[in-house]
Amino acid sequence: MLALRDNHTLAQITAWVRTAVQNCREQILLSPEAFDAAPTRWIIDRVLSESKADDGQRLQPVINATGVILHTNLGRSPMSDPAIAAADRASRYTNVELNLVSGRRSKRGERLMTLLAQLTGAEDALVVNNCAAATVLVLQAIAAGREVIVSRGQLVEIGGGFRLPDVFRAAGVTLREVGTTNRTYLQDYEAAVNDQTGAVIRVHRSNFHLSGFVTEPTIDELVQMERPDSVAVIDDLGSGSMVDLTPYGLQEPNVLDSIRSGADLSLFSGDKLFGGPQAGILVGKKPWIEKLRRSPIMRAMRVDKLTLAALEATTEIHLSGNALTELPTLRMITTPDETVRQRCESLLLRINPSDSVEVVSCESQVGGGSIPGSSLPSHALRITGYPPHHLAHHMRSGPVAIQTRVSDEAVMIDLRTVAEQELTELANGINSAIRDTPALANRETAPE
Repeated sequence: MLALRDNHTLAQITAWVRTAVQNCREQILLSPEAFDAAPTRWIIDRVLSESKADDGQRLQPVINATGVILHTNLGRSPMSDPAIAAADRASRYTNVELNLVSGRRSKRGERLMTLLAQLTGAEDALVVNNCAAATVLVLQAIAAGREVIVSRGQLVEIGGGFRLPDVFRAAGVTLREVGTTNRTYLQDYEAAVNDQTGAVIRVHRSNFHLSGFVTEPTIDELVQMERPDSVAVIDDLGSGSMVDLTPYGLQEPNVLDSIRSGADLSLFSGDKLFGGPQAGILVGKKPWIEKLRRSPIMRAMRVDKLTLAALEATTEIHLSGNALTELPTLRMITTPDETVRQRCESLLLRINPSDSVEVVSCESQVGGGSIPGSSLPSHALRITGYPPHHLAHHMRSGPVAIQTRVSDEAVMIDLRTVAEQELTELANGINSAIRDTPALANRETAPE
């Protein structure tokens, strides 16, 4: 019990003990003849169980061996070293709203907005805490009390059960559906425009895809259609792709194409294919961005200095032309399958015993609501001969947390999503988990 003080506060431990004592009393009063454990031992076991549960929730580094690059449960995009260093510098006093040359107060994130405009070719930019917030801000500031036209096939549900119709209602706008689930035409939008129309929005289906008998207008067509100047065309892109990924067999809407098409506002996430921290990034025409900037709810959605610093460093990497090599997310996407295989072969030599481990081909996923229906060829270590869920548990709860995936009664270690500097810790973690997990031949002794 004294060892708990190394990682937990006295207040936490006291609360666990009090709860365990109360539960113990209730159990004894409820069925004294069935309570055959020593109360002290029962209470200690309960407290230790609570401490382990707390450890599982404590934020800590995790080696992502799942093969899912933008793993939502693991925080989506890992940040680049320059972004991490920038956030670290900004964690102290920093000139978040101060121009050091003039000595006068400056706008929060002013330099970042300039960089984002340079990168995308937009007139102006704005940053909020995530892309859902960006959507709410745009709808509320531009079309509150009016209608927003959207294709029925784009009424998506994002993570956590948040549905686009609910977002529309929360923003105080009226949803105007057009077309059908699989086919929406430009004339459907044109016929829906009326005196109550505030905006037209295209929403990228970031977590599923439609195929077969499917059609919908391009963003270029939506921008060029007849409409009053007061009706904005909004392009909700989601993933924030800045580079052409088609050479890697992946199709995803590109932010630069959206701006070139003339969209009034383009929205995307900072922590997906953009490769930075969580944020909602808005770029577009200056009058519309200014309207958003003056919104009463903008202050509630603004980001902190750490996010601004990390985004600034990430944007500079994009502007340098080195995004594919310096941003971990894009580096993982573009790493050749043969390179992943060689890393697997090298790691296999460090696993002991290795007779239950083999290198196999597999498929990695981009994940995180990006490029649905697409996968990347990859390689993994496949570990058999042990109860897979028990082995995965030992890897996940070891000194170095390793998140794997279980497939076909085996544990898969996909190295596409493992950084080179993590390989030593990964090998040690695998070896430790194998030692602690009874082999299937001795399954009767394995923990339930």
